Amino acid sequence: MSIQEIRLFGDPVLLTPASAVVDFDKELRNLVKDLTDTMLEAPGAGLAAPQIGVPLRVFTWHVDDVLGHLINPVLTLGDEIQDGEEGCLSFPEMRYETKRALQVRARGFNMFGEPVVIEGTEFLARALQHETDHLDGILFIDRLSPEERKLAMKEIRESDWFNAQSQLGKNPTIKTSPHSLFGRNT
Repeated sequence: MSIQEIRLFGDPVLLTPASAVVDFDKELRNLVKDLTDTMLEAPGAGLAAPQIGVPLRVFTWHVDDVLGHLINPVLTLGDEIQDGEEGCLSFPEMRYETKRALQVRARGFNMFGEPVVIEGTEFLARALQHETDHLDGILFIDRLSPEERKLAMKEIRESDWFNAQSQLGKNPTIKTSPHSLFGRNT
């Protein structure tokens, strides 16, 4: 088991689109194991490689007692929208209502390079979208309304974890995503 440090809001790796995986080797399998172990230890419902400082298109999830991982995901979103509370391990103890597609079909690969398709609704759909966003440099606060984002930033500035980072000289920047948010961030 190899627990990794989870990068917090303000770390540039969280805002940078991740690179596609091209080598399905032992190193990749170790990365999937590290992500899984770190996610379970946190505990969280998902964890993307950039959240542990690795800029590759890999994430894991743990939803309804099912563990999974996906590499180089491509999502097809359903038309129906769900609104629900969402949090993120890179924003400790923060939760905000966030709109997401109710159904998702995710295509990608497993750690051995075999094609896989994951279909999810509700919480699994939310987790797949949230983690794929991480791979695109999109944070869940990017999907909040301007009013909610302002409240989230106030909460961040007042948090112990943010102030500890600030003392280390790590100040967050607010990003306006260059990626399409599929018209679902309002």
